[in-house]
Amino acid sequence: MRPVAAAEKLIKFDTKTFLSTINGGRKIAEFAKKQTIFVQGDLSDAVFYIREGKVKLTVVSRIGKEATIGILNKGDFFGEGCLTGQPFRLCSATAITDCSVMKIDKKAMMEVLHREHAFSDMFVGYLLTRSIRYEEDLVDQLFNSSEKRLARILLLLAQFGKDGKPETVIPKMSQETLAEMIGTTRSRVSFFMNRFRKLGFIDYHAGDELQVHSSLLNIVLHD
Repeated sequence: MRPVAAAEKLIKFDTKTFLSTINGGRKIAEFAKKQTIFVQGDLSDAVFYIREGKVKLTVVSRIGKEATIGILNKGDFFGEGCLTGQPFRLCSATAITDCSVMKIDKKAMMEVLHREHAFSDMFVGYLLTRSIRYEEDLVDQLFNSSEKRLARILLLLAQFGKDGKPETVIPKMSQETLAEMIGTTRSRVSFFMNRFRKLGFIDYHAGDELQVHSSLLNIVLHD
């Protein structure tokens, strides 16, 4: 391919279009709230991209104990372990809200990563950002109080600190799930959530929605 033609091809590639259109090993799937996307132990053969909604990742130990290891939002990828030769899913993925996800077959994902620099740069950048997030989660777990960890999780769910406008209203999560994520008891989560509400950091809306105010940052930043 001539250099000029190659440059034109690179310019014409649009990551947003690729992640929103059905073609060549890509399909869009809709999942209702609480519906399972895949289960721990399933064949690992595709990467998923969240177009709309939120997804929970969980793992179950051999003795049946379940732990939540991540909450993902619109614009996040998951299931990328298949790209490194992972034969089976190491966790389960469940829709927290009604979700629209792009399912990209392993072969199609590998092809676009090798062929399109714009896409591979974006994907590598995403993985690095998420790796940093996991390191921050570990530091948070080791050194911060359970109250600070809960405040941080709520702010992350509302996407404070991400590019664009934060989602101040988020789906209400069970206190059991929040307790699993921060490594404490449900009663402690209940105590802190009531305290946050009385201080005006959060509000409960009708239905299953929770409003998170930026003032909750005071808990995270306070020494």
